[in-house]
Amino acid sequence: MHTTSPFLRLLLPALLLVAPAFAADNYKIDSVHSEVGFKIRHLVSKTSGRFTAFHGTISVDPKDLSKSSVEVTIEAASINTDNEYRDKDLRSEKFFDVAKYPTITFKSTGVKEVSKGKLEITGDFTLHGVTKRISFPITSLGTVPGMKPGSTVIGFGDGALKLNRHDFGISALRGMLGDDVDISLDVEAVKQAPEALANTKK
Repeated sequence: MHTTSPFLRLLLPALLLVAPAFAADNYKIDSVHSEVGFKIRHLVSKTSGRFTAFHGTISVDPKDLSKSSVEVTIEAASINTDNEYRDKDLRSEKFFDVAKYPTITFKSTGVKEVSKGKLEITGDFTLHGVTKRISFPITSLGTVPGMKPGSTVIGFGDGALKLNRHDFGISALRGMLGDDVDISLDVEAVKQAPEALANTKK
């Protein structure tokens, strides 16, 4: 008959509490090598743009992707369509009203692997003071060694979703601009050491 020592009886509950903290790998989004882009119809053509300032974290559980998560914050004023006059207009109260709503955020509520490497991410998306539950597909590109010795980079590509701008209270130039905005996402993120996790949202 085997008995557990008093030391192990005290240690085991502590180990069970600590173990989940190491189940997931945590990554910080590299905005320099990632892109949040969009396209919208203008009259008969399409205008494209992107946001240049954003940050976020991705938590990946390689053994159970359904336990993974992502949080992203975009600076609305960083919108860039390569036209200074148009970008100023987009930042105004007619459109994004960045003085009142400075950030666009997404916080996942679920991750599902629909097929090998193909994910569906669901979460709460907040734009212009309105929050909607959305889902979109994205492809996991796996991990590779990073530029810095010992670092690891993860990639996700071909993320795509369609949003109706009127659902978020942005209705200026109805008819001249399309209702739907096509969003494209390509993400590169760097794995964080445990001691760096407190700084991943900065």
